[in-house]
Formats: sequence, C-alpha cells, structure tokens
Amino acid sequence: MDQSVSVRERTLRTWLLKGLQRVAPGSADPHHEESPAHQHSWWQVMCLTGVDYFSTLGYQPGIAALAAGALSPIATMLLVALTLFGALPTYRAVAKESPNGLGSLSMLERLLPGWRGKLLVLFLLGFVATAFIVTITLSAADATAHLLHNPFVPAFLSGWQVPVTLALIAALGGVFLVGFSEAISIAIVLVAVYLVLNAVVVAAALHRVFTEPSLITDWQSVLTGQHSSPLAMIAVSLYVMPKLALGLSGFETGVAVMPLVKGDLVQRIKGARRLLTTAALIMSVFLISSSFATAVLIPAEEFAEGGAANGRALAYLAHAYLGDWFGTAYDLSTIAILWFAGSSALAGLLNIVPRYLPRYGMAPDWSRAVRPMVLVFTAISFLITVFFGAEVESQGGAYATGVLTLILSAAVAVTLSAWNGGRTRAAVSFGIITLIFAYATAANIVERPDGLVIALLFVLAIVITSLVSRATRSTELRVTGISMDDLARQYVNLCGDLRLIANEPHARDQREYVDKAREAWELHRLRTGEGLLFLEVSVPDASEFAGELRVVGEERHGFRVLRMESTTVANAIAALLLYLRDQTGKTPHVYFHWAAEGNPIGALLRYLVFGGGDIPPLTREVLRQAEPDADRRPVVHVG
Repeated sequence: MDQSVSVRERTLRTWLLKGLQRVAPGSADPHHEESPAHQHSWWQVMCLTGVDYFSTLGYQPGIAALAAGALSPIATMLLVALTLFGALPTYRAVAKESPNGLGSLSMLERLLPGWRGKLLVLFLLGFVATAFIVTITLSAADATAHLLHNPFVPAFLSGWQVPVTLALIAALGGVFLVGFSEAISIAIVLVAVYLVLNAVVVAAALHRVFTEPSLITDWQSVLTGQHSSPLAMIAVSLYVMPKLALGLSGFETGVAVMPLVKGDLVQRIKGARRLLTTAALIMSVFLISSSFATAVLIPAEEFAEGGAANGRALAYLAHAYLGDWFGTAYDLSTIAILWFAGSSALAGLLNIVPRYLPRYGMAPDWSRAVRPMVLVFTAISFLITVFFGAEVESQGGAYATGVLTLILSAAVAVTLSAWNGGRTRAAVSFGIITLIFAYATAANIVERPDGLVIALLFVLAIVITSLVSRATRSTELRVTGISMDDLARQYVNLCGDLRLIANEPHARDQREYVDKAREAWELHRLRTGEGLLFLEVSVPDASEFAGELRVVGEERHGFRVLRMESTTVANAIAALLLYLRDQTGKTPHVYFHWAAEGNPIGALLRYLVFGGGDIPPLTREVLRQAEPDADRRPVVHVG
C-alpha cells in the first residue's frame, strides 16, 4: 500500500511540474526576448488586451453611477481626459522604451540599478498581483451578476452569488490546469461581438434619451439641485474620479502583449502605439455615451446593492429597451468576455512571475511550472472572492488601487527616462501627469484603504517568499558561463599544480601582493616560485543573482593574477575551480586566510546582500553541493 501511495505521489508531482523549465536563472538577457512563433496584426492583438480593457464596460457605468450619482457623465469625461492626455501618452512612451513586453517595471529596474530597483520591482509586483487577481475575482463576480439577474435563470439561484463566482474561478483554473493556449482568434470574436452588442444597446438608449427631452431635463434638474454651479460639479467630479479608475485598466496589458505584434522592432512599436491609441479612443466613446445613457435612464436605487442594475447597468438597458432575448444574448456575450478577461489576467500573472522572480533568485524552483502557480493564484482568488462577498462595487477600491499604482509607476518611469535623456520638456509634461496620478492614487487609497491593505499583503507575501527563496538558493553556483582571455589561459597552462591564492583586492600595489605572498608562505608553506596564481573577485552588483564569468589574466608587480567580476565571491570562486578541473583534468586548490572574527549571522547577511561575508566556508559549501564526489571536488585550504 505504501508503494502505491508513493507511486501516486510521484505521478501527481510529475503532472504538477510538467513543463518546468530548468534553465539557469540569468542565462538570457532579461531585457531581450525572442519574438513569438506566431505574430499578428496590431488590431488583432488589440482584441487580446481588449478582453480585459473593453470588458470593464460590464460594470464601469454602474460603479460610476454609485460613485458620482447624476454627475457620473461629467466625472467620466474627466476620466476620459485623463486617459487620452495622461495614461495614453505615458504608455506610448513605455512602448518605445520597453518593446519586448516587460513594461514599466523593467524600465524602473534599469533606471534604479542594484537592490533599489529590485526591491521596488518586488513592491510593485504586489500591486500587479492585486490588479490581476482582482481582475479575476471582479470579472467573475460581474459575470455572475449578469447570469443571476437574467430573467430566464431560476429564482432559487438569486442568493448564490458567491458559490457561482467561485465555480467560475474554479473553471478558469481548471482550463489552465488542463492546458491553455493563447488564442487571439477567440479574443477577436469575443471583442467584436461584445462591442457590436454594446453599440446597439448604447444607440438604443441614446435614441430613447433624445426622443424624450424630459429625461434630459429631469437629469439637469437633479444636477442643478444638488450642485450650486458648474465649478462645483467639476470639483465634486474631480473628487470622485479616482473611484472610476477601473476605466483605465488594460494599459499595462497593452504593452505586455507587444511581442505578439507582427514586424520588426520599429514596426512593433508603431503597431503597439496604434493598438493603445485605438483601444483608448474606442473605450472613451463607450465610457462617455454609456455613463450618460445609464445616468439619465436608470433610477438611482437600481444601482445600489440588490438593485437590478447593480454591476450590470448596460445589461439592464438591453433588457429594458431591446427585450429579454436580446438582453440574454448581451448577458451571454458579457459573461464570456468577463470570464476571458480573467483568463487574460491569469495568463499575465503566469507570465510575470517567471520574468522577474527567478532572475532574482527569489522564487522556488516550482514557480517556473504553470500548474502549481495556477493552484496558488486560484486559491488566492477564492479568498478574495469570499472576503468581498463576490460584490462588484466592493472590489472596485482594490482594483483601482492596483491599476492606479501601475499607471503611476509607468508615469514615474517615463519621467525619469525623459529627464535622464535630457528631454526637459517631455520630463516636465510627464512629471505633471505623474502628479495627477499620484493624487488619484492617494485619493483612492484614502477613500477605500482596503485596496492598499490587500496590495500590501501581496507585497509582504512576495518579499518574504522572495528573500527566503534567495537565501535557500544562495549556495547554487549562480554562474551561467565562464570564459578566459588568452593571458589567463596561458597562466593556467603554465602551472604544474593549480594553486590559487584568494586575494581581496584593495590598493593592488606592490606591498599588497608581497604581503599576500608572505602570508601564503607563513600559513600554507607556498612559494611564489611554485607557479602560484592570485585570484581576485570584485562584486559590481550583488543584487544580481547570476551572471557570466569572464576571467582576465594580468601581471601586477611580478605576480600573475586572475581577475573576474561576479555577483558573489564564494560562488564565483567555486564555479571557476570546477571549470579549471574540467578543462585541465587537475584538482585545483584554493588558499584562504580566516576572515576577521565577528558575528556569523552578520557574515551570512553580508553574503546574501553584498556577495561577501565569510568566504572560505561558503566556497566549500557551494563546492560540496555542486560536486557530491569528494574525490573529484576542488580543495579549499584555510589558514
């Protein structure tokens, strides 16, 4: 029985880890990726990002009405202005700066090198997770609202909002567990049908509005009765506008899908900019027209929780003015695109985690496999759904926090890029956009702090997991390749026995090398005439997890030196020793002196953060894990 259980466990593990890519982290340039095998026209790729962006029409008009009431058309027009003159220029710049789909996080990583950039990326990944996870839960909740409010659905299901939403999320996870391939053709059909149906609904609603002038008069009366002047209306609209930020979602996805755009790099950037501009223009028209139609035609109480228009304002109009059969067709289209929007978000998460965390050494090995991560993200989506009770409006704050923070980070990135590039006018313009989004983000957080709380929980989980992973993986070789110049190779070939003296470079003057040679004699009885080589490692950026070693030979004051740069000293020395053993067939020996006395915990932290620390025992441990056979293992001497 124990044997059958073991077989089942191995089978389950094999199934979960199917497709795990066991490539050395850092083996590829993180800012360059090969183009996908299948590329498409920009408008086709727009449909892929559009399942996320355009699907917000399913709930955006209702959320705008709840946030701004009769002012929702005015607040929406301000949101559209922010879209066209803020988010759109920002992401057009991101498309040029990061054409391989890594987005604004990659820009900030480059602009802020070292640990600053990586910790910032880890922080922002928490908000990415918030935006994408809540996209899944909010879209599923809104799809459920469209399903349960349909007149043909049995009445006994009316209180099943949470179970039905969980079922939709589970189905989404199941699709990815079985195997999900990106299908732009499906996105094209969904977006085309959905936009056509929305155009019919909005046209019918506007026709009703303009054929009954009293409706507009009543709406204007409410506006003037609640607000004393146009300036007051604009002021209130500006105040509530951050709550409408869901209408800005989709821009980060728009740059993430750039590698799918057909053409070379220049054509890809041009196509991505067309994609972003066209999507923003289409969405702007629908946002303004739908918010106006719903504000004028739908009674305010219907937008509230339990109301017929809650989370489904345009569906309410479809049933009211075009009949239940057309309304049902609209519901089915909305459910499909909202569910597919969750697929887009989950695919985005599965794409982002391997792009960043493994490169930092900050992800467990199994995070490169799709299925375990699908289970993790599905479980988190379950928790978020239960926490918010599968209510669309209550999740708006968390979603808006994630979306606004991402756009704010993009605005900061393009501002810094323009400033560093000497484009002062562009830097000032993007700086103003940054301040506007900073206000919108701060206002949204103050108004609905639950989004920040959820984002910070994601940040905390990512940072803790990442640091633990980096610590546990710290004794890997962390070297993707080794090359030696001619002089270094000549020094190695001239040696009888490979005996390397580890030297921490300081002044690199004659006295330093003479003292080191004297120390080698006193501690290890090594003479300089025995073909000794000095080995020096410098650490330009300890925040990088892995990299290629280039060994350079150099003569200093009559001594032969092998120099190299690495992300960490101990791992680089271990990797070079193994390389020399394989190249020469000899067993290399490396000689250290004990480090200065101190707290071993402090030495470990210096190793993890700065790549230094207590080098001798760390070098031996890296060698022990890399070469289990003690007879073939290079020898570490400490005196």
